[in-house]
Amino acid sequence: MLVVRPAGPADLDHLLELAILSGPGFTSLPEDPDQLTERLDLSRDSFAGKMEPHERWYTVMLEESETGDVDGIGSVKASVGLKRPFFSFRVVSNAQSSPSLGIKLEQKTLVLVNECTGWTEVGSLFLKADRRKGGAGRLLSQSRYMLIGAEPELFNENVLAELRGVFTPDGACPFWDHVAHKFFPMEFDEADRLTGATDKQFILDLAPRHPIYVELLPEPARAVIGKVHPQGVPAMALLESEGFRPNGLIDIFDAGPTVSCGRDNIRTVRDARALTVAIADEVEAELPALISTDSVAAFRAVRQRTHIEGDTATLTRETADALKVKAGDIVRVKT
Repeated sequence: MLVVRPAGPADLDHLLELAILSGPGFTSLPEDPDQLTERLDLSRDSFAGKMEPHERWYTVMLEESETGDVDGIGSVKASVGLKRPFFSFRVVSNAQSSPSLGIKLEQKTLVLVNECTGWTEVGSLFLKADRRKGGAGRLLSQSRYMLIGAEPELFNENVLAELRGVFTPDGACPFWDHVAHKFFPMEFDEADRLTGATDKQFILDLAPRHPIYVELLPEPARAVIGKVHPQGVPAMALLESEGFRPNGLIDIFDAGPTVSCGRDNIRTVRDARALTVAIADEVEAELPALISTDSVAAFRAVRQRTHIEGDTATLTRETADALKVKAGDIVRVKT
C-alpha cells in the first residue's frame, strides 16, 4: 500500500536519491547532503510542533508500506518571505498609444517584486519515473492539502506553488542563459544553491533594479516566460484541478510560473469531511477515497476504499494500520 507519511532524519539517503533524480532547477531539492539533513531535521521538528507555526516546513514521503521503498516527496512550507525575501518577477502590461499616429502598443515588462510575504507554499512535488502512473502523483499532491486541512489555522489564508521553468534536453535553461545570467555571473546550479543556502542578499545586490522590457529579449527567452518544464505539466494539471491559477509572477532564474489559491478554496481542503473511524475485515465501496489523519503531528494519508454512512467511515484493518488509527478516532475523507 502507498502511504504518505512525515519525513525525518532517517530519510536522508532516500531524499538524496530523489534530489539527484529531480535534475536541474528543482531549487527545494539540492544535491547537498548538509542542506538535506537540515531540511529533514526541520521537518521532524515541524511535525513535533517544536517551533513557531510560521517557521515550519513539513516534508512528506511517499512510501510503499510492504517494501519500505520511498518513491516520492512533497512539502508544505507554512510561510515564505519572513526571514528571507521571496523574490519573483511580475509580468506587467503597459499600454502606450500615439493618437496622432493612430498607434497603440502593449509592452510587457518584468519587475522584481517581493509580494508573497507570509503566504504558505506547497512544493517539492517529485516522484520517481516509474511511479508517475496509477494515481501515486495525485495521492502525494493531495496529501499536502489534507495536511493543511487538518489544522488550517497553522497555515496562511493564501497558498502558492512555484513550478519549474523550461530546460532543454541537454540541461540548458533559455531564460537563465539569455536574461538572468547577465545579472548573476555564475553557473545556474550555483545560483540555485545560494538561493536555498543563504539569506538571498545576493539577489537583492545583483538583481535588476529597473523593469526589463520583454520585447527586447531574445526569442528563446521570450518563448519560455511563464511556461512549465515538461516534467512539471502533470503537477500543473493537479494544481489547476484544485483551483490554483497563475498570478502573474514568474521565477527570476528560470521564468517558471507561480500559481496561487485561497487556502479555504483549495478543493481538497474544502471538500474533505471529518468522520469517525469504524473498522471491519472488508468494506464495500465503488471507488477508493483519499483518507488522512486529522492531526498534523500524526499525519498520514492513503487512497483506499472506505464505506461512508452518516458521520462514520468504515476502514479495513489494513487501512487503519497504515494510518495508525483505531476505532473511534477521527479521519478526514475526500471522495
